[in-house]
Amino acid sequence: MSFWIEHCQGRPKLLVVDDQPINIRIINELFRADCDMHMATHGEQAIAVSKTLQPDLILLDIMMAGMDGLEVCRRLKSDPATAAIPIIFITAKSEEIDEALGLELGAVDYISKPLNSAIVRARVKTHLTLKLQNDYLKGLASLDGLTGIPNRRAFDTSLAQAWSQACREAGALSLMLIDIDYFKRYNDHYGHLEGDKCLRQVAKTIEQSVNRPYDMAARFGGEEFACILPQTNLQGALTLAKQIQANIRQLAIAHAGSAVSEQLTLSIGVASLQPQVGRESSELIAMADKQLYQAKSNGRNQLHSATD
Repeated sequence: MSFWIEHCQGRPKLLVVDDQPINIRIINELFRADCDMHMATHGEQAIAVSKTLQPDLILLDIMMAGMDGLEVCRRLKSDPATAAIPIIFITAKSEEIDEALGLELGAVDYISKPLNSAIVRARVKTHLTLKLQNDYLKGLASLDGLTGIPNRRAFDTSLAQAWSQACREAGALSLMLIDIDYFKRYNDHYGHLEGDKCLRQVAKTIEQSVNRPYDMAARFGGEEFACILPQTNLQGALTLAKQIQANIRQLAIAHAGSAVSEQLTLSIGVASLQPQVGRESSELIAMADKQLYQAKSNGRNQLHSATD
């Protein structure tokens, strides 16, 4: 798994789903030295673990009591949160119709019992490598070329996912839109190379301030940035917004063209709501954008917020 070792921190996560403990033990012995091993013994458990764990590969037995592997695969592939996880079916069945159905449902491979250790290892290694390569390329495509933080495309995807999750869990979702005050004047005074350096410094500081694993900082466009804050109410979002402003002040970036300070400052619009089915995430963006407009109209270097 050389590509994995070279390009990924941590070990690949492998989920084995089988209602026969002996089969789980056999596979565990094959991969425990190279992978973080996880297991499920029935379909409902497999779906729940997949959503929370986000494994890099699932080895899924077809013949299980209750929900069979085909139904598990069908449900995983129909859920955007788990649809991208590759699945290898493991089964004693060998009829071509079963293999065709499994592949049609979205499985990437098919391994027959009794298990041949060399074949199982080779195929798992192949699909783990393909998964990482795909993730690596997606990661490159989702990053802003100048600042190195997620770009607008990644922001749109993450906001849609956070919105859907908040609808399911009836939780709060907050959004910050952040603008560098008088950035055009900064570019005019210091030049575009210094402007690019400034954008990178601000982006890095915002990203480091947003430190929960399920939060996201992104470049929204130009000198604007955004922070998606799942499971966060307005008060929590405001606390973070104030911290971001304080962290930017600590950088002490000189800004001779600013009308509000001798140093670089930010204006921030904060919005929070509880997403519901039938509403659109664009509502949250519009709310935050309106608050950002108010912050800028009222003199910049300040926060404005709203909730509903």
